[in-house]
Amino acid sequence: MFQKPKARTLSLLLTASFMLTTVLTACGTSTNTQGSSSTPAPTSSASSEPVKASTAPESKKLVVYAALNEDDIVQIQKKFKEDTGIEIEYLRLSGAGEASTRIQAEKANPKADIFVGGSVEFYEPLAQQGLLEKYTSPNAKDLESRFNDPKGFWQGWYMGVLGIVLNKDRFQKELAPKGIKEPTTWDDLLDPAYKGLFLTSNPATAGGGYIFVADQLFRLGDEKGWDYLKKLNTNVHHYTPAAGDGITLTATGEFVAAMSWAHDIVKSAQKGYPIKVIVPDQTAFEIGGVGIVKGGANTENAKKFEDWLLTKPIGEMNTKMSNRYSVRKDVAPPEGMIKIEDVKLANYDRDKAAQMKADVVKKFTEMTGK
Repeated sequence: MFQKPKARTLSLLLTASFMLTTVLTACGTSTNTQGSSSTPAPTSSASSEPVKASTAPESKKLVVYAALNEDDIVQIQKKFKEDTGIEIEYLRLSGAGEASTRIQAEKANPKADIFVGGSVEFYEPLAQQGLLEKYTSPNAKDLESRFNDPKGFWQGWYMGVLGIVLNKDRFQKELAPKGIKEPTTWDDLLDPAYKGLFLTSNPATAGGGYIFVADQLFRLGDEKGWDYLKKLNTNVHHYTPAAGDGITLTATGEFVAAMSWAHDIVKSAQKGYPIKVIVPDQTAFEIGGVGIVKGGANTENAKKFEDWLLTKPIGEMNTKMSNRYSVRKDVAPPEGMIKIEDVKLANYDRDKAAQMKADVVKKFTEMTGK
């Protein structure tokens, strides 16, 4: 990523000449050089002057792997530079899964200093493989324990909840005249009136899609949960690769409703599309994470970045630009969203969800044939 300056022949000749002169005129004195540093090490242990510590300039760089929207990471980059003087070089990846895979592939020679965005389920495996640096920000002490990794390898800094995106125009024209009320629960989507008009995402490819499936199993129990998913399948037109796809297709009027992340639904609604967000009872949530890559070149700056993310001003900035909830209680909810304390969450077991994922995805694929 960074190129070292090439040594010039003249410099090599001068260095050789200097070393020869030193040997001839000061026998018994040695010189020790490190890398490409132009500052020589102390040459005499008998000197009366104290040995000075390295005066290498402090790094002003941070390499970030971001599983965030492009406009979000750009704003974060600009604000972090303004606040700290540290320049972010980022690589935006399509999702946390891709970022995680890249970090694993680069473990012998880490290119990133920090990984930000995506649910913390993607951070735990990296921690178990020894690919994340252990660090607990002093700003984490005021947060609820569920947002902090007790082992210190990842940190939650935002929260997203699953919701329903509803095309208001199509609903009023097609379903309301039939006496259908707007859905307020996941169970309402089983109404035959939604057949072919509803979308959700594939749990094999979309994190939101998997969390949605796991949500049904946790809130209803295994047997009733699978029964629900089987019935819902008859109404689902198709399963999209990513959770955000359903928002676009519903906003443009191709479908009446879809499942997606509530904050992304609000963001699209603010652009003028005829859609609204509904957060059902017993919904599930993600904890958006950040973790320091072990062996990165700018670890101290990565720690500063994590501390910075947990401050109130940045919590407010992120809520405003992304519509995600902050993990801080003193940050107001996003505009157009209900307060997080008013969201009725399912008893979502994050550890169990991670452990059962492979089996659940396999069974779901066999059940739906998708």
